[in-house]
Amino acid sequence: MSRSARLLDLIQILRRHRQPVSGDNLARELGISIRTLYRDIATLQAQGADITGEPGIGYILKPGFMLPPLMFSEDELEALVLGSRWVSKRAGGPLGKAAENALAKIASVLPKDLREQLDATNLLVGPGDPVVAGDTHLSAIRLAIRKERKLSIAYEDEAGRTSERTIWPFALGFFDRARVVITWCELRNDFRHFRADRIVRLDETDMRYPRRKAVLLKEWRELDRAKVKN
Repeated sequence: MSRSARLLDLIQILRRHRQPVSGDNLARELGISIRTLYRDIATLQAQGADITGEPGIGYILKPGFMLPPLMFSEDELEALVLGSRWVSKRAGGPLGKAAENALAKIASVLPKDLREQLDATNLLVGPGDPVVAGDTHLSAIRLAIRKERKLSIAYEDEAGRTSERTIWPFALGFFDRARVVITWCELRNDFRHFRADRIVRLDETDMRYPRRKAVLLKEWRELDRAKVKN
């Protein structure tokens, strides 16, 4: 195993754990000596990875680390470029800009030969039909999902009727012609889907909804699979 691949494996192992992991366990899982492990941790820390801990106590990786030099296959590089280009062109706004920035950050830490492959990839995102209006609310919706906060909205249905809703947004679907917010609706006491372009008013709140977004997403998926089977 190359050193760059080993460093990436070390990062991935630390990401899986929320509690400190002993150096002995890390070294055993990687198949390296404890001395090599200490050198690898020091290397990652020097490159910006926020790893805290010390021998005898264990190590933990805090969120928001800087990527170390990475190795990707040609297929993985093309997937990264294609996905980022799609988001940049089709998502637009802050999310599209974030996709461009993320790809630039990855490119900055790639070895020279892989960076050249990244720049030279010829997978392109073709033009599509314009997305209907509604992207103005996407940043607020994504922030509410991230923080698990309720939103108060006025929603206009297909027939033009407007209703007031308090929703718990936990997922956002990006389709070619629409953006769909997947939520728990307090008015209906059930899961509901709302097209972003039909939200005529959106107010952010400081109220955290009482269930975790991961639990809501899991239950919604289970119900969706059950509907497909029936």
